[in-house]
Parts: sequence; C-alpha cells; structure tokens
Amino acid sequence: MPKQRITKEMVVEAAFEIARKEGAEKVIVKTIAERLGCSVQPIYSYCSNMEGLREELVERTRLFMKEYIAARLDKSDYFRSMGQAQIHFAKEEPDLFKLYFLRRRQDIGSLRELYSKEGSADMGDYLAQTLQIRPEKARELHLNMIIYTMGIASILATTGSDIPEEEISDQLEKAYHAFCVQSREESNE
Repeated sequence: MPKQRITKEMVVEAAFEIARKEGAEKVIVKTIAERLGCSVQPIYSYCSNMEGLREELVERTRLFMKEYIAARLDKSDYFRSMGQAQIHFAKEEPDLFKLYFLRRRQDIGSLRELYSKEGSADMGDYLAQTLQIRPEKARELHLNMIIYTMGIASILATTGSDIPEEEISDQLEKAYHAFCVQSREESNE
C-alpha cells in the first residue's frame, strides 16, 4: 500500500480541525501528525516553526468565519444581521473565535488601526447612506458597534454562557440606538 503524500494544505486543515474541536492550545506537531496518521517529519517539513503554522491557521480561520457570517447575512437588515452572525459565531465556534479575536496583534496600535484592518469600508458607506449621517460618523458608529458586539461575543466564547438570544439582541439594539443618536447629533453640529 503506497504511503499517503502529506501536503501543506492537509497540515493546515488538520490544525484547523484540532483548533476548532479542542482549542488552539492543542495544535502541536504531535497532535497534527496523529490526526494525519503520519510521523512528525512531514509536519516539520512544512512548518519550520509553529509561528508560521499559527499564521496559516489564523488565515484559515478568517476564511471560515467570513463564509460563516456571509451565510447568515440578511440583505434587508445587513448591519444588524452582521452583528448577530458574529455573536452566533462566538457561541457556536468559541475556540475559533478565541483563536482569531483573542490573539496578540503586533500590527494594531489603536482602535482606528483595528477598524481599518478588520472593518469593512463598505459598511461605513452603507451606514452613512442608510442613516443619512456623515461618513466619518458612520465609521465611528460602526467601530462602536464592533467594540460592543465583540465584548458580548468575548463573554459568550470565554464563559460558555448560554445567555438567551433575546437578551443579547435587546442589548445590541439598545447600544445601536444610543450610538445612532450620538452619531446623528454630532453629524448635525
């Protein structure tokens, strides 16, 4: 029986599945090799260090999360459904949420930098047009909701809490309305 050729994609996919089911701390060369049914040698041939593999794993998680959220968007209520999808991701995929969002980021020095790297410029434009506010106020509103939503999502992902969806939706709605009032008032100044 010929030996299976281990590819880099197989290594990254195995690491992703381990992180998803058991947590990122379980992503080690030995565990990946066991998952693939091979020795550690092929893993080391693709991963000269774990930092490179972790970067690949973060990118794989980003792509998975992007698909996850896109599948749950309501085009008639794009902004709210985006926040709800992120909350669901944190509840349903807590290990991936923690891997992606609760990691050290050397390239982020401010919340504005975080927004420019992780936020969607299209969402700011959408909010400016929908709410009839200045684009910079729309981006500020979006950043405020990202911060608020990620706070709730972090609580869900790290505590394993089963807070009722209605309670979470109510809190998000209150925050949205408060931030909208602030944005409209500041847009009219």
